[in-house]
Order: sequence, then C-alpha cells, then structure tokens
Amino acid sequence: MRSRSNSGVRLDGYARLVQRTILCHQNPVTGLFSAGADHKDAWVRDNIYSILAVWGLGMAYRKNADRDEDKAKAYELEQNVVKLMRGLLQCMMRQVDKVEKFKRTQSTKDCLHAKYNSATCATVVGDDQWGHLQVDATSLYLLFLAQMTASGLRIIFTLDEVTFIQNLVFYIEAAYKVADYGIWERGDKTNQGIPELNTSSVGMAKAALEAIDELDLFGAHGGHKSVIHVLPDEVEHCQSILYSMLPRASTSKEIDAGLLSIISYPAFAVEDVNLVNVTKSEIISKLQGRYGCCRFLRDGYKTPREDPSRLHYDPAELKLFENIECEWPVFWTYFLIDGVFNEDKIQVQEYREALEGILIREKNGIVLMPELYAVPPEKVDEEYENPHSVDRIPVGKLPHLWGQSLYVLSCLLAEGFLAAGEIDPLNRRFSTGFKPDVVVQVTVLAESNKIKNLLQDHGINVQSIADIYPLRVQPARILSNLYTMLGRNKNMKLSGRPHRHIGVLGTSKLYVIRNQIFAFTPQFADQHHFYLALDNQMIVEMLKTELAYLTSCWRMTGRPVLTFPITHTMLVDDGTDIHPAVLATIRKLEDGYFGGARVKIGKLSEFLTTSFHTYLSFLDPDCDVKLFDDPNEGRNSPDSEYGGYPADFCEKESQDELDQYINDVLQSTALKSYLPPTSKTANQPPVFSASHSTKEILSIMAKTKGLEVPAVPMSLPTKVLNTHRKSLNLVDNPHFFETKDCENVLHLPEDAHGDLDCKKLVEQLKECPTLHDQADILYILHILKGADWDTELDGQYGVTVHCLLNELYRKAGLNQEWGLIRYISGILKKRVEVLAEACTDLLSHHKQLTVGLPPEPREKIITTPLPPEELTDLIYEASGQDISIAVLTQEIIMYLAMYVRSQPSLFVEMLRLRIGLIIQVMATELAQSLKCSGEEASESLMNLSPFDMKNLLHHILSGKEFGVERSLRPVDSSSSSPAISIHEMGHSGATKTERSGITKLKSEMKQFFHEGHSMSSITFASTRGSTPSSPTSTSPTGSNGDTSRGDRRGQWLRRRRLDGAINRVPVGFYEKVWKILQKCHGLSIDGYVLPSSTTREMTACEIKFAVHVESVLNHVPQPEYRQLLVEAILVLTFLSDIEVNSIGGIIHVDRIVHMANDLFLQELKSFGATGRLLEKDVATGICHFFYDSAPSGAYGTMTYLTKAIIIYLHDFLPSTGCAMQ
Repeated sequence: MRSRSNSGVRLDGYARLVQRTILCHQNPVTGLFSAGADHKDAWVRDNIYSILAVWGLGMAYRKNADRDEDKAKAYELEQNVVKLMRGLLQCMMRQVDKVEKFKRTQSTKDCLHAKYNSATCATVVGDDQWGHLQVDATSLYLLFLAQMTASGLRIIFTLDEVTFIQNLVFYIEAAYKVADYGIWERGDKTNQGIPELNTSSVGMAKAALEAIDELDLFGAHGGHKSVIHVLPDEVEHCQSILYSMLPRASTSKEIDAGLLSIISYPAFAVEDVNLVNVTKSEIISKLQGRYGCCRFLRDGYKTPREDPSRLHYDPAELKLFENIECEWPVFWTYFLIDGVFNEDKIQVQEYREALEGILIREKNGIVLMPELYAVPPEKVDEEYENPHSVDRIPVGKLPHLWGQSLYVLSCLLAEGFLAAGEIDPLNRRFSTGFKPDVVVQVTVLAESNKIKNLLQDHGINVQSIADIYPLRVQPARILSNLYTMLGRNKNMKLSGRPHRHIGVLGTSKLYVIRNQIFAFTPQFADQHHFYLALDNQMIVEMLKTELAYLTSCWRMTGRPVLTFPITHTMLVDDGTDIHPAVLATIRKLEDGYFGGARVKIGKLSEFLTTSFHTYLSFLDPDCDVKLFDDPNEGRNSPDSEYGGYPADFCEKESQDELDQYINDVLQSTALKSYLPPTSKTANQPPVFSASHSTKEILSIMAKTKGLEVPAVPMSLPTKVLNTHRKSLNLVDNPHFFETKDCENVLHLPEDAHGDLDCKKLVEQLKECPTLHDQADILYILHILKGADWDTELDGQYGVTVHCLLNELYRKAGLNQEWGLIRYISGILKKRVEVLAEACTDLLSHHKQLTVGLPPEPREKIITTPLPPEELTDLIYEASGQDISIAVLTQEIIMYLAMYVRSQPSLFVEMLRLRIGLIIQVMATELAQSLKCSGEEASESLMNLSPFDMKNLLHHILSGKEFGVERSLRPVDSSSSSPAISIHEMGHSGATKTERSGITKLKSEMKQFFHEGHSMSSITFASTRGSTPSSPTSTSPTGSNGDTSRGDRRGQWLRRRRLDGAINRVPVGFYEKVWKILQKCHGLSIDGYVLPSSTTREMTACEIKFAVHVESVLNHVPQPEYRQLLVEAILVLTFLSDIEVNSIGGIIHVDRIVHMANDLFLQELKSFGATGRLLEKDVATGICHFFYDSAPSGAYGTMTYLTKAIIIYLHDFLPSTGCAMQ
C-alpha cells in the first residue's frame, strides 16, 4: 500500500475533527443538525453554515485523492451535504401554504419557520411564538443551493421541487421592503419582537437572486424546464437599498458584525469597494475586541447584567450593556476567509494567530470553537470603566457548530487544500471587480405607417411595428401577465408570480416564447396607465432617467435593448407632425449620447446577436401552464385598459393560443366613443356658473334618498371646495375648507317632485361650452348614481358614467389640459400603477412619508410599505374632500421616487418627506414668482404639465432659483387656465459659500473657547468676511427700501421655508443633538419635549434616534419657524463640544429663538427702523425680517441666537469673571 502523503495526513486530521465535532450531531433520518445534545431544534441558518465544512472537506478529498478510499470519502461527505440540504427542503415544502400566502401578504404570521424539529422536520413553536420571519435564512439556503449545484452536487430531484424553489425566489424577491427579525432573530435591539428592515437580509436576498438566476437546478442533466427565472429589477431594488443603508445595519443598529456575511463570503452582495471597506473598518473600530467581535452595540445577550427571566429589555436598560457586550469568535473566521479571498496574507496570518489563542483544546487534540466570551460577573464595573481590559470566560455552546464549521473551512482555504473558486463556483467574489461601460441599444419603432412617413419627412428612417415581423413587440403589461404563469403548480396549490410591474431592466432583454422572439416596450411608454405618459416632455424625461438607470445597473451579459415606440399621442395637437421634444430626442439618440448614457440606435434585427435572451419555456405548449385555465384569468391586472400595438398581430386564422391570450389582455376594455362634442355656441350661459362642492352634492344625494337635510334650496350657493376652478388656495389661507358665500348660484334641473333630474343633466352634456362643464356634470352623476349608472346617452344602452369619464379623460389628454386631467383622474380614483413601488422605494431608502397637510391628525404618516389599495385610500382620506390634491400627491411621490433612484444625493439629511407641505411650498413659490393671489397660484400649479411639475419639485429639492413664465395658449383651446413654463435661472440662490458660513462660524466659536476667551467676547467681529445683512442697508421707511436689497429680498425666508418643508437638516445634526442630550435633561420644542433618556436606549448614529428627533420637530407647522429652531439647536450643539458636564435641566429652544428675535428687534429699533420692517408673523411672533436674514454675518441669525443662548445658559457656562457685552 502506498504511504500517505503529508497533505493526506493533514486532511485526515481535519476529517477526524469534522466527524467528532460536526457530523456526530447530524440526525440519521432527516440529515438535520440539532443545536446541541439537550436541544432538538434545527435552525435553518445554523444548519447551512454547519455543513459548509463538510462540503469543503469533500471537495478537498476529491482534489487531493491519494488512493481510492479518498474518493469514497469524498462521495460520503458530499452525500452528507445533499442529505442536509434535502432535509431543509422537506421542512420548507411542508409549509408550502405559507410560501403561497407570504407572496401576497408579506406578513410575519405567514412566513416560513426559522427552526424545525431535527428528528421529524416538523415545526416546533407556533407562528407567533418566535421571530420566524428571517429573509436572510431562506436566502442563504437558495444561495448555497445554487453554489452547491454549480459545484456538481445534485440536490433537487423533481420538477415539483423546481417549482417550489421558483416560488421561494418570489418569497425573497420583495426582501427590499420586508421588515424581518434578521440574522439574530431579534428585530429591533430592544428585543420586543419589532421587525425592521435589515441590511443583512436585503444583501443576502440580492446575492441569492443573482446566484440562482438562469441556473439549471438539474445541473448538467437538465433542460429549459428546470431553469429558475429571476426578474433583474428586483435585484436592483435590493442593490439600491444596500447602498442607502450601509454601513448601518437597520434602524436600531448603527453597525452589526453580521454584515460581514454580505460584504464578503458568502454573499459578496456589495459592488462598491469603498462601501465594503467603510463597513469593514466600522466593524473593526466599533465592535472588535480581544476575543472576537460583538454582534452590535449594547447587545445584552448572555451578559452578566441581562435578566434571564425575561426575553425583552426595557428601552432605558440598554445603556447597562455598553462596553460589556459578549464577543463572538465566529466573526474572526469571516475575516480570515475574507483575507484568503482578497489574497491578503497579513490579514490571514493575523486572524489565524488570534483564533489559535481563543480556541479551546481538549485532551485528545480536538479543538473547539466556543460560542462567545463574556465578562465575569464580578469584573463588570472594571470592564465598563476600561473596555477590553478584563480577561473573559467562554460561555454558551461548545462547540458552536456555525463557528466550528467556518473555522475548518478557513483552515482548508488558508492551507491551500481548497481554492477560493471551489467554494464559490458562481464567482460571486468578483462582484467588486471592474465593469465595462454599458452601451444601451435603442430601437425606435413607429406605431403606424403614417407616423413612419412623418418621421421620414424629417430625414429619420425607422421601421414600423408591422415591418419587423417575425419579431414581435408588446407593451410591458403583457410581460407582467405572462410572468404570472411562472411557478404555477396545481399539485402544491402554488399560484405563480404575483402580478407586479416589470421595470426597465426586465423589458431590456429579448424573450423567446414558443419559438418567437418578443421585445417589450418599457413601462413608462404605456399611456393606458396614469396621465404622465400623455406629456411628451415627460416621456422624454423618463426615457432619459431609464437610460441612465440602465447604464449604471445593467449586470447581464450582452447589451440592454430599449424599444421606444412613437405613438399617435406623440404628435402635435392637430396630428400633422411629430412633437418637437420627441424629434429632438431621436436626433440626440443618433449622436450616440443621451442624458449621460452611451446609446447605439439601430434596427431590432441588428441587435439580436448582441442582446440578452431569456427563454420563457414555462409557456411552452407541453408545459402544465394553461393560458386560459379560467375564463376570467389574465384579466385581473388592474391597469389593462385599451390598446396595444395592433399591427403586431398575424391574421386571425393563424393565431395560436398565445396570440389569443395577448389579444385578450389588450382588448379586455377597449374604449368606444359616446360623448357629444362641446358646443361652440358660446353665448349660452354656462351650465354651472362655478365649481360645486362635494358637500352640496352630498346634500342633493341625501335628498334624493329622502333623508332630512337642513333646508337646502335646489339652487345652492357655491361653496369653495372643488379644485379645478379658482377655489383651492394652498397659499394664503391655512384653513382649507372654509365656506365663502358667493352670489353665484348653481341651477340644477329638477323633476316634478323637486328632486334632481339626472336624465336632464345627461341632456345638458350636449350644451356644455367646455370639457370642464362636462366633467362637472359627470362628477355629480358619479356621486349620485355611481360609476356604473347607465346614462342611456342618445338612446344607446351600456353607456355608463365611467365610460364617459374615461373618454373625457382621453379628450382632455389630447388637449393637454392638465388641471382637468388631474380632476378626472381624481373622480375615477385612478392611481399611479407604480405608486406602491414608488412609496416603497422612498421608505426603503429610509425616507418616511407624510401625506395631507399638517398638523398631525390630518397629516398621515407612512412608515411601512402598504398595499396599493390601502395606500390610495389613505391618500384620498388625508386629502380631505380634495380629489385633485390626492392625485397630485401620488404624482409627487412618483417623482420623488424617480429622484431617489437617480439622484440620491438630493435627499441627504432628509428623513421625512411631507408631501402636503411640499405641495404648499410649490404653490407659494408660484405665487411669489407670478406675483399673483394664492388661488391663482394654486390653479396654476394644478395646470402645470407633469414635466414642469417634476422640474419645479427638483428646484425645490435642490434649492436652485427658477423662473416662471406665462406662455400664451392657442385661442381655440377650451381651457381657461393660464399656461406656465418653468426654467432654471443662473446660479443665484443659496450658494455653497453662504451655506458654509455655518461651519466657519463653528470653527470661530471653537477658537474662542479654546483660547480661553470669556464667553462675553463673542460679538463675532471676525465674521465680516461673509455677506453682511446689516439692517441699515434697507431704508427705514420700508416702502421704497425694497429696491436696495433688490432680488435678494425674501431669499433667506424662501431658503428656510424650502428646507423646513422638505425637513432638511445640516450634516451630522442628529449625532450633535444626541451629544447635547447627554448634557441636559431634554430639549423642549414647541411644547414637546425630547428627553435625555432617549440616549440610554439609542446610540448616536441610529436612524431610530434621528426619526425620534424628527417626530418632535414635525409638531411645528410653519416650515420657516421649524428651520429657525433647527438653527438654534445647531448653535446649542456647538456648546456640547466645550468641556462642560451639564448645561442644566430642560432647555426651551423656542424661548431661545424668541430671545434672539427680541435682540434683533431691539437692534433694528436702535438703527431707527419703523413700520414694515418690524412686522411680526402672526402665528409665531417672529419678525419677518429676522426670517429673511442670512445665518452668518455680523447681523446674521446665528449671531443673535448665540447671544440668546449665552444669556439663557449664563449660569452653566465657564466664565472668567467678565460681564456680558
């Protein structure tokens, strides 16, 4: 017999170690690992990590086989792995009903369990008795299922199992919006069972989705049917959330060592090297000790101060665990493996030596990895005073299987038995590598030959949709419908993918369905949805956004191909030519660059070889999937209205089942035309002299039902409620729904009984001079009779109010009357299809939303993702009776989501986006720019085109100045509203230098304190460098004084109003507030107290703390006042850097602001100012001119705030005997 080589002997040593410490715990029946001798539970996550050593050892034996027994040993070890993975599969497949439910509810009660009985695969605790929802555990399973299958193991046996795995993909697909209990099963760190969005779960889900995409689960023996499909847009969602959260781990944990598993092995989910390094150094600096790393700051688990009799902690108790958290050696194995992957020999050496020092050696030479090291109870105070000084003792499980397994794996890697690529056959480790530039291929297609010819007149040659046959083009919603067939399985009662929208990454691939090649047009080009697609400038804007998105986010092989259809709505009003914005876009695309993206324009047939193809084999005729199981199926998509690309269809006879299905979805509600044209005889009195309130209509409604209503005559005085006439005032009047008695009276036709005659109302539709009047009549009918009431217009049956409204919506769209379009959208309760997604995008970037106008009972806060219906209802409820506001709210949420994806930097230091305030500020801005009344400004706002609305929002977010121009409408347009366009001005506005005045001021203050000046010497003599806003520059009379400040007047007021409305705070603000709270009992803001006890529960960088501060600040209804309070707190925070232990009890911030205001007024008076300059704001009592002063400068607000603070805190500050100047 050949002698054993040295490496063989060492391998046998590891095999003995694995056998005695890991495999001895494997259940012979199920293959699962129990947590210990006394614990029969098998945790999903721990089981997967525990088997990795066995998998690695099997591969090492196969590679270094000296003799035949080694190959047998390799096979045996590999089968142990397969047995465990199939055991976990059994556990999950028994809960198939939960997977089905969870796809729809994403509720903590409908999720897969986190642990099972290791002997029977049964569940061990109830659905609500444990933090079961742990997306990272399910994702880890899928990630290693993919890696192990790619390494050659066969784990999945049947097509039913393949379908189940496909449904697990749907289960983790929504990870980016699912609050779960995370890797430590605790959720929020108070351990009170509050789930939260965890970075480690999102990262693991992203890695699993990428790894398993297009993977054949039968390995080399499979075909199209055993391939798993993942939609790339879901992966991208996870990616953007990771970037917005890291290095934070969740709202309550500012850093967590568990993040090592996603920035390095096994997930490698983060593609930005800098972000990986920042996260790694945060973990090392904040969590690493002498025995391993803590899991997170203030983690009480197994510390001597933890009360073992209860699971939860009291919030204020968390500070007790500071500096004495237990240290876990398992994290060092992650660092060790990370060093091997990065080929960093020093890191490998350092962590191997560190691990040698803390492993526990038994007599027979077996080394064991303890679960954690704790501080001995008698030395707690010593460790608290001097962290990392006390020798700790091992506590918990011995060995800790998860750690033991990773230790063995890291040794096999470090000693060269395994190469990095063998435990990562799918090459996840290259995720941070160099990526070549993406070139987006764009195909412009004309909807019809007429449009093709119009384009040819301009020298642009494109194909029409009919020309590209046999290639097919369909709108994105067809793809959404087809994808609902994926993963269906009757035997297991699985319904396939929930109907979700497919983003631009999904529509930029080519699809092979039943041997035909399909291209899909992106979602934004679909007019059947919300009215945004009716605005051609907006279409161009969205195209720009999507191209930029493709350039930065495309990860697949091949190039993305975007199909851009030119439809009849892209013509100018009379249909004789292409809209200039669309023409200019096509020309720009031909240049090769558009909106910062590299593009190549060409025919679809030229791109076939360079694009990515996905085979949707689950739609093949021989698969189980029936396109028409049920006559109603496929029509359940809420948004399929009329119209597809008719030229795409072949002759009726040759249509197969697929074509019929596509036809069916497209035709499910084709619109017909019934509405009479508006009458041109303008000398008739308008039917409705002004707008009509909902209340008034409701009273008519009550009357028709015979209810008693306080005597309302049939001709009703108009109340100011509705939106599309000059009624809504977002600016001057804080109380929205006040009744003004106008002389205008609304004459509604009555029948013989004195009730409202709806039939006559229908007849009046023919006499309306404008579309607005038709909308009013239909609105009344809609409220009285409901949407499905048959008007029997012109004697035709089946003409419902809903039909007529839809048609009116289309007409308004062709005339581009945006105010009317928004009004009808409101009546129809249309919702942006991607509203829920947009809302989720903002929430998962840690931006909370509020809808409705402040104060709070009316303003509704959204902190967790809601289903679309619930969200829409909430928005309509918060908007009061005002339907146009409800529609505008949705529109703005949509734009904010577009910006948070494409320009996240706009949202720095904003935590809560208050949509109602943003709308108010938009109207105020228009009123100031147009110098008009609030009502006119509000109406102008409602009439802005979506493109201008989005621009206005961008200017408000970015703080740029902008100009507003009234443009003249063509005379024949039936709209009464003024048309307005918005354009950017030169870079005036608050410049960076002006904003940096604050930092300059701060450094000057520090200088004063450190040079030992007495506090009294602060009169800011040295700030002359910044713009002085001396009151003397404005003449005292106040009337002709406006000119001397020129355009700058109102600029700082505007700046404060904008920052207050979008809740923007200075960088690092919340951490500074945390420091201040450590030195006083609390801050009182407008009657609400922020107590210092919050710092006992939360650490400085926690999002949870920032949200808490924000919620107190949000009680202030006036944005400019809120901003002054923020400035006052900022000046206070400069004090937290001075060596003062305490600055008193509760500090009243409002008092400080009012003191500063009084000082300011005194000084103004001393300069002889009178009249308008001294005017105060009624609501807050602050001088208007104070609001409008720059922060820095000798007469800046900061100067007065500092003086006020010095007077207020006089007793606590170090004085050197000098009096206050």
